[in-house]
Amino acid sequence: MNSFDTGLILIVDDTPTNIDVIRETLEEEGFEVAIAISGERAIQQVKQEIPDLILLDIMMPGMDGFETCQQLKSIPLVQNIPIIFMTALSDTENKVKALELGAVDYVTKPFETREVLARVKTHLKLYRLTQKLEQEVNHKVSALQNIQMQLIQSEKMSALGNLVAGVAHEINNPIGFLNGSINNAQDYVQALLEYIAWAQKHHSHSSSVILEKAQEIDLEFIAADFPKLLDSMMGATHRIAAISTSLRSFSRADTEYKVSANLHEGIDSTLLILKYRLKANEYRPAIAVLQNYGEIPEIPCFPGQLNQVFMNILANAIDMFDEMAQSQSFATLKANPQQITIQTSLLDNQVQISIRDNGKGMAEEVKAKIFDHLFTTKAVGKGTGLGLAIARQIVEDKHGGCLEVQSNFSEGTEFRIRLPINAVD
Repeated sequence: MNSFDTGLILIVDDTPTNIDVIRETLEEEGFEVAIAISGERAIQQVKQEIPDLILLDIMMPGMDGFETCQQLKSIPLVQNIPIIFMTALSDTENKVKALELGAVDYVTKPFETREVLARVKTHLKLYRLTQKLEQEVNHKVSALQNIQMQLIQSEKMSALGNLVAGVAHEINNPIGFLNGSINNAQDYVQALLEYIAWAQKHHSHSSSVILEKAQEIDLEFIAADFPKLLDSMMGATHRIAAISTSLRSFSRADTEYKVSANLHEGIDSTLLILKYRLKANEYRPAIAVLQNYGEIPEIPCFPGQLNQVFMNILANAIDMFDEMAQSQSFATLKANPQQITIQTSLLDNQVQISIRDNGKGMAEEVKAKIFDHLFTTKAVGKGTGLGLAIARQIVEDKHGGCLEVQSNFSEGTEFRIRLPINAVD
């Protein structure tokens, strides 16, 4: 006997003789049987235990089979349960009405037990095959949604990566020129200053006009300050070069295989990309970022994908602070500084990255759905509901790690990322 030939059958009939005949037949075949002698009791019964199939008599006192069927079909968990009408009526109109109300079949009285059994087994089989097909379809749809989600985000990150890499490349050319030019300028200035000092030494009786001009332009200050100015310019070009390096680090394309990477560099490059959003604006003060980095080793990973995870979590925190600024005054926010704390540590042969904010936190119902596909709390057009779903997939499916969230309403939110030190394929 297979799973299609067993299950709970609810018999709804006000005639004990009919009930006994059908119950005996079904029980001999291994079915469980529940009994209801009226429509009202049938509705109470299904609310306590959902049957796999219902045999429903049409002619009953009080609530007849038609009305009972309507009410049963209005119960969400019972909507798809197959209902077979039992009737002594031979007219086509009542049989058509039964089918229009959602019944899948009917059997006529007096019963032919083999016919009843054959119809019950057939519709149970169809019902369970339909359930199985729906599950497979839902699984396929879910898989397709995940693929679509990955493609969309991959396309976005690829476009961003190409843009950032292009900008970094374009920055490098003028930076290289400036570095060379400033080096030459420092040599030229040094030579000029040495010449001026030599001229002053050997022509100590220069004309008053020359001396007045030197005083007018404050030659002594220029001679002291110009080298410092060039040094500052050189420092600025080094800073821009470091920014370019960070941009390239963030936009690095992942290979087919994991590579060893420094997660601190990925976090730093992500913060650099988001730096403009952390600055103060007319609605709120600057958001402080506290970086408490521990001693962690390089780990085998897909660095670009992990940068995407850091980006999604940090950008969501900034979005949340921006939302708070819409309902709180600048003074209130300044009195309670907004901050994001990033902490890394080594824990049980894993690297843990904690990203915590001191914002408004999440209600339990939001926290339960935060990683769901397409779930978002943002206004229409401002969020796709893909970011955190993809982040969890990257951490857990691609890296064998774990992404969790801890949050209490009005107390802030903390995302914890744990990644294995050893490669997980």
